[in-house]
Amino acid sequence: MTDRLKYTRNIGIMAHIDAGKTTTTERILFYTGITHRIGEVHDGAAQMDWMVQEQERGITITSAATTAYWKYKGEEYKINIIDTPGHVDFTVEVERSLRVLDGAVAVFCAVSGVEPQSETVWRQADKYGVPRIAFVNKMDRVGADFFGVVNEIREKLKANPVPVQIPIGSEDSFRGVIDLMENKAVVWYDDETLGTKYSLEEIPAELADEAAEWRNKLVEAVAEKDDELLERYFEDPDSITPDEMAAVIRRATIDGTIVPVMCGSAFKNKGVQRLLDAIVAYLPSPLDIGPVKGINPKTGEEITRDPDPKAPLAALAFKIATDPYVGRLVYLRVYSGKITPGMTVLNPRTNKKDRINRLYQMHANKQNPRDVIEAGDICGAVGLKDIKTGDTITDFQRPISLESMTFPEPVIGVAIEPKTQADVDKLGAALAKLAEEDPTFKVKTDEASGQTIISGMGELHLEILVDRLKREFGVECNQGQPQVAYKEALTKTVEHREVFKKQTGGKGKFADIVVEIGPADEGVTGLQFIDEVKGGNIPKEFMPAIQKGFEIAMQNGPLAGFPMDNLKVVVKDGSFHPVDSDSLSFQIAAQHAFKNAAPKGEPILLEPIMSVEVVTPEEYMGDVITDFNKRRGRIEGMESKAGARVIKAKVPLAENFGYVTVLRTITSGRATSSMEFSHYEPVPPEIAEKVIENIKGIIKV
Repeated sequence: MTDRLKYTRNIGIMAHIDAGKTTTTERILFYTGITHRIGEVHDGAAQMDWMVQEQERGITITSAATTAYWKYKGEEYKINIIDTPGHVDFTVEVERSLRVLDGAVAVFCAVSGVEPQSETVWRQADKYGVPRIAFVNKMDRVGADFFGVVNEIREKLKANPVPVQIPIGSEDSFRGVIDLMENKAVVWYDDETLGTKYSLEEIPAELADEAAEWRNKLVEAVAEKDDELLERYFEDPDSITPDEMAAVIRRATIDGTIVPVMCGSAFKNKGVQRLLDAIVAYLPSPLDIGPVKGINPKTGEEITRDPDPKAPLAALAFKIATDPYVGRLVYLRVYSGKITPGMTVLNPRTNKKDRINRLYQMHANKQNPRDVIEAGDICGAVGLKDIKTGDTITDFQRPISLESMTFPEPVIGVAIEPKTQADVDKLGAALAKLAEEDPTFKVKTDEASGQTIISGMGELHLEILVDRLKREFGVECNQGQPQVAYKEALTKTVEHREVFKKQTGGKGKFADIVVEIGPADEGVTGLQFIDEVKGGNIPKEFMPAIQKGFEIAMQNGPLAGFPMDNLKVVVKDGSFHPVDSDSLSFQIAAQHAFKNAAPKGEPILLEPIMSVEVVTPEEYMGDVITDFNKRRGRIEGMESKAGARVIKAKVPLAENFGYVTVLRTITSGRATSSMEFSHYEPVPPEIAEKVIENIKGIIKV
């Protein structure tokens, strides 16, 4: 059965917004026979962009999964594809897709090259060790520069790009590619067949020298990865066959030391079949990736599971969606074993058993029922109740807990309120469903004003969520102005003794703790909790309660009630009462200790800082930089690219609301910008005072 896995590829299509990911995926579906007509993004007809909001805006918001089949060298391969969003606000969709994929196709625009979000998704792929191939798309566009993009991949992404094709012509004259492996030209002639027919020809005479130079570079790059080929390369480079090269490229792609580069124009139906060949030839199967590592939840030891249907079940829930027809749909990547409808499984996080009612193979938002899903596959399951993104589903007799996923914290919040009384009841349930689907979307009620605050990764993220409330759940909302998700931190360490006593007749409450609270060690976020109590002055069983007390207290900082970014708590000493002390007493004592000690720790306000990149014509550069200076921005670099200037800056999010509109005004609509979260840093004191005054006057986010 593992032989079948050899013919399986789990891949993602990832890129910056507008590089052509969804168009490339639509062509893949067409050429593999999954669809019989090509859906276009700009017509709102793309299969993979099935949400109304995606069709209206022409962008991808949620990652969609589908399965296609492709014949290569006489064998049929199964390709599970996930088309991911390019917009930075939906970075969680990319993160969770890369966590479960075996390989990825990084799409680059031949004109824009490596853009900010390309760098972000590349880093995410590095984090999960995902092998990738590069596809330089839009070769038909004015300003297309294949070799420029290859250079940027090397310089900006610190990768080792190795072209296995070079283009024949560019812009209007782009008509095909030179396959450097076979030393042949691949030419697409008419548009009537939608690119299904192409011919293999001799390399055009005018490109012979360039092709020979790049083929030599390819052979050299391949020979460097294999000692035997290296010896032959020095003796006779022409003796190395395409099959030998392909085997080494595959090995080097899987271990991440080579990124094969292809090119084409998905929109003009050129180059996609060759990309499919490369996906099969160079990207790994589940067998190449090998066993998945996890922890035995009973013993805490590291264990592995082979990609084998006969092994015990191990699957990871990487996405949860609310479907109008089947209800709660959980996307699973099955690493080992197999799943069948009616099966009972264990969730190690909750230590509870759960039942799978139905299984589906996914095609965007359509489901095809299945009786069994085996190791190495991706599927949708219905029936799982208490499950979150990142949970493991496993065999309850031989459990394993796979590494979960970490998600970025929201940086922007907005207050919403239902328009009518009828909407009030529906709002809570709708928000709960959306928060379950999206780990970067948070909902909380502000204690002071009673308002519902929703927080997310950016203005577009929240706009889409409010739109979904209206369309999918029928809830109309009014919304306030966007608010920055500030955080607080202490700058000084304070020692404090807190004694909590309560006598109410009968059993009382008693807890006594001596703690040191202050800033966490460098690189640590959240609570850093250290137990230094000696001699059993506080029994060990009360320590989790003290920790929980501080975790709860950290949600409201001493300055303006913002959550604490980090906190180091060292429990030094204390005492307990054999009858009156219990866990709750110590939890309350910890909360009181934070409340009383934190204001003495010289707290400061932290704000989210965004990385902004603007591409502008030269004549507007001065205006753009002046505007950044007004926004407390720091210019971090400038470079020239395709006749324009690229300005990189770090700007506080608080100063950047509505920036796109201002940029359009000062550059007559000729500049483009992209923005993503970078880090938190202290707010200057004079601005912090104003923020705290405003917050106390209006609302806490």
